[in-house]
Amino acid sequence: MAERTRVMQIIARMNVGGPAVIVAELMRGLDKNQFEQILITGYCDDTEADYLDEVATDIKATRIAGLGRSVSPVADLKAFVGLIKTIQQFKPDVIHTHTAKAGVLGRIASIIAGRGAIRIHTFHGHLLHGYFTGWKTQSVILIEKFLAGKTDYLIAIGNQVKKDLIAAGIGNEKKFSVFFPGLPDVHTESKSSLRRELELDPTAIYCTFVGRLTQIKRPDRLLDIAAKMVEQKVNIYFLVAGEGELFESCKTRATAQNLPITFLGWRKDIAQLFAASDIAILTSDNEGIPLTLIQAAQAGLPIVAPSVGSIADIVINEKTGLLTSPLATPMAKALVALVENPEKRSSMGMAGKAHAREYFSLERMLRDHTGIYNSAHNK
Repeated sequence: MAERTRVMQIIARMNVGGPAVIVAELMRGLDKNQFEQILITGYCDDTEADYLDEVATDIKATRIAGLGRSVSPVADLKAFVGLIKTIQQFKPDVIHTHTAKAGVLGRIASIIAGRGAIRIHTFHGHLLHGYFTGWKTQSVILIEKFLAGKTDYLIAIGNQVKKDLIAAGIGNEKKFSVFFPGLPDVHTESKSSLRRELELDPTAIYCTFVGRLTQIKRPDRLLDIAAKMVEQKVNIYFLVAGEGELFESCKTRATAQNLPITFLGWRKDIAQLFAASDIAILTSDNEGIPLTLIQAAQAGLPIVAPSVGSIADIVINEKTGLLTSPLATPMAKALVALVENPEKRSSMGMAGKAHAREYFSLERMLRDHTGIYNSAHNK
């Protein structure tokens, strides 16, 4: 039997969200006869749900304190030293980093550890818009430019993410690949039976939002849209699955304004929620490729979303959903258009399902990563 390629996956924290899902599927799905993998991660914040605890309980991880979201010179230094030691012990052939902080600490640690591992980094979203401002953005660009020069392969999860990074001088066409996220096919019960189980009105129109209730996701914009639905007397209800630092303030406002929104908190049954719904919505200022929209497309839902980041890789305007500017008024207008046209909802949903099956399958994602790991190992 040929010696397996040793792959170290490093991610700052496995909070519920797209990067955690992708990493978990790589840990589960890559051929164990070809690859020996280890997952290195930190701890989630108190306001976050840990995907390894909540969903992917079958996946083992090596936890390094200080590798999580918060920035602290002392904790970061300890995490950095821990990464170096772990690299020296595991002796990986490939070090694959995910998310910004892990990408910085992991790649520098791999250089200092001196194991000669091939370095791969995935940009799961935009670093350049919505997360940092002013001098911080410029600092991030300078750091990423430097690290791109020390990285063998760069991966972007969407076409626009790749274009924006290259335009900022981070990497080049030769180093970059675009690997779309892949999710397994989901088989659910019928909409009517799911609505009975979830205690939803069998005749109502439900629009579902799934995501962290944090500033970049703009849940306040969702509430603005809901308020416009009330003003226009549009018969629609909103389901919100997710938590975050804006969870309580959003609930308080929705209650005060008597908005037709039910806050469900963190949920494990996202596929079922989408399958029981009629429309999916996202209101973010910026995104990479949100996995929740892939899940919505898999469920056959038309999608209303802002035309930001790489959302256009999932949502084909006027075919699988409606893309608008990231403002409440045009998004509300698009939502009304779908509420009033059930045939349009149905045709867009079917087209979105076919698009997701072709471009966002788990098989395709695993095939892409198998290819790059093998190329890296044989380099």
